[in-house]
Amino acid sequence: MNRPDQDNGSLHRRLLIGLWTPLLMVLTLGAIVAFILARHFGNVVHDRWLYDSAMTLAAQLELKSGRIVLDLPKPAVEMFKWDRVDHIYEEVASAKQGRIFGEVDLPSPPEYMSVGKPEFYNSVINGSPVRIVALSLPNLGDHTDTVIIQVAETKNKRQALITEIIMLSVPLQAGILVLAGAFIVFAVTSSLRVLDEVAERLAGYEPDALVPVSDFDNAPSEVKPLLKAINHLINKLSAAQDTQRRFVANAAHQLRTPLATLQVQAERALREPDPAKHGEALSHVLTAVTRMRRVAHQLLTLARSDRSSEQMVEMTSVDLAALAREELERWADAAIARNIDLGYDGPESNINVTGQPYLLHELIGNLVDNAIRYGKAGGVVTLGLRESPTMLFVEDDGPGIPLEERTLVLERFYRRSNSTGDGCGLGLAIASEIVARHGARLSIVDRGQSAGIRIEIMFPDVSIENAPVSSAAATSLETP
Repeated sequence: MNRPDQDNGSLHRRLLIGLWTPLLMVLTLGAIVAFILARHFGNVVHDRWLYDSAMTLAAQLELKSGRIVLDLPKPAVEMFKWDRVDHIYEEVASAKQGRIFGEVDLPSPPEYMSVGKPEFYNSVINGSPVRIVALSLPNLGDHTDTVIIQVAETKNKRQALITEIIMLSVPLQAGILVLAGAFIVFAVTSSLRVLDEVAERLAGYEPDALVPVSDFDNAPSEVKPLLKAINHLINKLSAAQDTQRRFVANAAHQLRTPLATLQVQAERALREPDPAKHGEALSHVLTAVTRMRRVAHQLLTLARSDRSSEQMVEMTSVDLAALAREELERWADAAIARNIDLGYDGPESNINVTGQPYLLHELIGNLVDNAIRYGKAGGVVTLGLRESPTMLFVEDDGPGIPLEERTLVLERFYRRSNSTGDGCGLGLAIASEIVARHGARLSIVDRGQSAGIRIEIMFPDVSIENAPVSSAAATSLETP
């Protein structure tokens, strides 16, 4: 398997960059701080030596015959000036006597010096950078005169000390960086190995063998939400796959029966010389074609109402009352054929919901069709609407549905064993899909003391512009 860090957008690469970058910045900052500290302490040490040298010269000052003198033996002067690395320069002078001690004119000290307080500054002597300390002392004999002692030293030892500290600290910091980087790479790689295992397992999945990812409990807590989501998706895909298999198998079965009947009756009609029997065979052909057309229509409606195609359907504001009355008129002939009193109970208009008109037509049509097919011949079927909250219901006075089967009848192709209708078990399944698609809720309830069943659709709350209910609030499309 390819290493994840080969991809610029990989989590492995992001973690390494996210951890290496601040580490490199910290170590770089540490090197800079080490350089500053090395220069500071190098200057402090050598500045103290300069100050001590100036105080040594100050201690040797004497007043003779009203003049300030500094009489050091030659060995002492040589010892004072000896340094195998740097050059030492000194000067003792007063404003009135001029130079008292020293061989080189040192740069002028800073102005406004405080008596007894050393002042350090940088300058150049004979083309070499030097560090100088200047010390102001009161004149030993004349209070109007001031003695200035200056000691200068080139910066070779200072630079060597700073360089030595840097040469020691930089490799140390580089070693720490490499070691910490190795630990980071190991920690990130080992921590992400569980994702590699999940990816390998998902890559090896077969479409017909979807199994949730195992070792869930042993996974890191940060990875568990991802594994949980993957397992949830796998379970949904597996369930959808099983549903699709059942749908294809049931659809094939439902279509095979009318197709077989169509073939048999068509062959019978072709070889039947008797006009009466020929017409009877053609009548059976028409029945088979009608049944097959209904099954095909319901299958297409079911596919269209499935939530997996949600992006293909545009939801708009629909007047449910006007749509219900319009759909109800389409079933008048079917109700007349079974001598059923088909009626409407609700407002004439202005019951607004957000939905897809075609699917809502199919929803109402399937509920009414079911009630007509499975209700009592010569009975009553009512389509009704209620406001606040918006509820649509269809009720009949047929045999009803037992409590234990009210969930089963919402499944595809399920038919009760004692069913007398000629349906194929898709009507309520289609209604359930459409209801879910609109965020509504379907309930199958009893009619209280009366026989039959009542199917209620509770729609989510929307902005409804209520209209007064007409005097014909229970308009009936009664059949003769």
